[in-house]
Amino acid sequence: MKKVYFDSAATTQLRSEVIYAMTEVLKTEYGNPSSSHAYGRSSKSVIETGRKEVAKILNVSPSEIIFTSGGTEADNLVLNSCVRDLGVTRIISSKIEHHAVLYSINQLETTHNIKVDFVKLDDCGHVDFTHLEELLKDKEHKTLVSLMHVNNEIGNVLDLEKTAKLCKKYDALFHSDTVQSVGHYQLDFQEIPVDFAAVAAHKFHGPKGAGFAFIRKNTGLKPLIFGGEQERGMRAGTEAVYAIAGMVEALKISYQNLEKEKAYITDLKDYFKQQLSSHIPNVIFNGSCDDNVTSTYTLLNVCLPVTTEKGLMLLFQLDLKGIACSRGSACQSGSSKGSHVLAEILNDENMAKPSIRFSFSSFNTKDEIDYVVATLKEFVNS
Repeated sequence: MKKVYFDSAATTQLRSEVIYAMTEVLKTEYGNPSSSHAYGRSSKSVIETGRKEVAKILNVSPSEIIFTSGGTEADNLVLNSCVRDLGVTRIISSKIEHHAVLYSINQLETTHNIKVDFVKLDDCGHVDFTHLEELLKDKEHKTLVSLMHVNNEIGNVLDLEKTAKLCKKYDALFHSDTVQSVGHYQLDFQEIPVDFAAVAAHKFHGPKGAGFAFIRKNTGLKPLIFGGEQERGMRAGTEAVYAIAGMVEALKISYQNLEKEKAYITDLKDYFKQQLSSHIPNVIFNGSCDDNVTSTYTLLNVCLPVTTEKGLMLLFQLDLKGIACSRGSACQSGSSKGSHVLAEILNDENMAKPSIRFSFSSFNTKDEIDYVVATLKEFVNS
């Protein structure tokens, strides 16, 4: 059976160079990085050299990079600490954020009685900037804006610089979940005045369980996890040296190959759209997936013209054919509620049809796309 992996928005295949980097660290850098002896100092050097590499890529200070277990921890660290430490009493977000953000906001609303405002979205799921500015004009509350850069289900791309500058204009803090964009887009956080960002290594061919938070210096944030002075006191616990080394290697390679791989993957996505449109009449691309400017090149969310009953079997049938894709975020794969993102932007007729997220990497090929399109065509016509 042919095996095709089109679920890179959930997690990516490790690069061979990353596996090598991690293996070398596992073999040679086994000292505790908090120890004062040579073994510990050597491990600490791996971490700090990596921190400098990450900071250089994003054009920030190394002290502004805090290594975490991934994007979810980074989101939680920022949102909770902003309310606890910075006096934030209102959060502006959208209803199509990742659950790491939405569930954190819900909890803060319950436990800290913060005010929550959701910005309006257009029919494709893009932020209504006129409404965002209206919300920001209300300065009764200390405000944090939390909006993701690239939506993990429909691929919409937020104008990060425009959002950040609008927040600065009205003295609001700005946090962005950049899990789907770091490693795939050039981001200069000196030019783009975000205050906080969350990153996960496994979205750009690095290891799971590694990530970082960007926390702009002098914001006054304090830790959520206590017990040691690791990460400049911002995140207690012995660092996973090998995972940090793998993440840094993956990030460096992603940016070294960015333009070449972006062109290759964009061509794959365009070919997929063209083949689907040619072979499956009435197929719909959710969000702004048919626009390469306002949609990420790494993802395509497809609504198929079949009945609800038939659609219930779609992922199962694709899996039987060796095709890996998803309904949406892998974090809610066990949920029977469906996509909260699509529920916000689709009408009842299209919401009743099955929608599938296909996400790509440089490891994919057009032959794989042909196989997927043929499989989908057979399913729709059966």
